[in-house]
Amino acid sequence: MEVLFQIIAEIALQVVSELLFELGLRGVGEAVAPRKPWLAAIGYALLGAIAGGISLQFFPAHLLQNPAARIANLLLTPLAAGAAMTGLGRWRRRKGQRIIQLDTFAYGCLFALAMAIVRLALCE
Repeated sequence: MEVLFQIIAEIALQVVSELLFELGLRGVGEAVAPRKPWLAAIGYALLGAIAGGISLQFFPAHLLQNPAARIANLLLTPLAAGAAMTGLGRWRRRKGQRIIQLDTFAYGCLFALAMAIVRLALCE
């Protein structure tokens, strides 16, 4: 049960981080958004890594104590975060709101993967 709670906490941390970055990106708008998918991928990976570094200020220790669970988290949490961002993108589209690239599975997953890699590598 404790491992399940730790996994949910890790997923929540990454999804909330993505949502906060999305709000910031919406504010910046289309003017600075790259038009090339590969450039956007690099940008979202960097933003995810930055979010991972910032999260270490608030959660310096691993949320998952089991090393095997940490590796599973590296694979599963980005998939869950990508799915969450896909759902958010669909919801925004139904509401007639403009979506950004982070509202898709691939970019949401990439952002969360970069964040998870930084947390795995740099946590105490």
